[in-house]
Amino acid sequence: MGMIQEFREFAVRGNVVDMAVGVVIGAAFGRIVTSFTNDLLMPPIGLITGGADFSNFALKLKEAVGDTPAVTLNYGIFINFLLDFLIIAFAVFLLVKAINAAKRKEEVTPETPVAPSREEVLLMEIRDALRAR
Repeated sequence: MGMIQEFREFAVRGNVVDMAVGVVIGAAFGRIVTSFTNDLLMPPIGLITGGADFSNFALKLKEAVGDTPAVTLNYGIFINFLLDFLIIAFAVFLLVKAINAAKRKEEVTPETPVAPSREEVLLMEIRDALRAR
């Protein structure tokens, strides 16, 4: 079996395709959350904090000298990414919680008892008749 054939079998295996779909959807979801954080969540927070834009928050370590740019710690951008992560983690938590609850509900559903067979019914009648003597 050639390397190309092995790769083809690997690439079309169900788990790999599922993972690829998950990565694409995850990337799209990440962009949605980033937009939510930057465009919907951060402006009101900035308004509450006096119009501050978190993405511009930085600590200047060294001033710019000539053509050399300033050295800064951009902690505002980090705050934005941290909020993105927390929102994504919370959404995934809610999704996993819902899936687990659905699985538990399926497991808890009791099966209807199977009616006894004809032989069992006859044996129970014989037992009851013997007890009655």
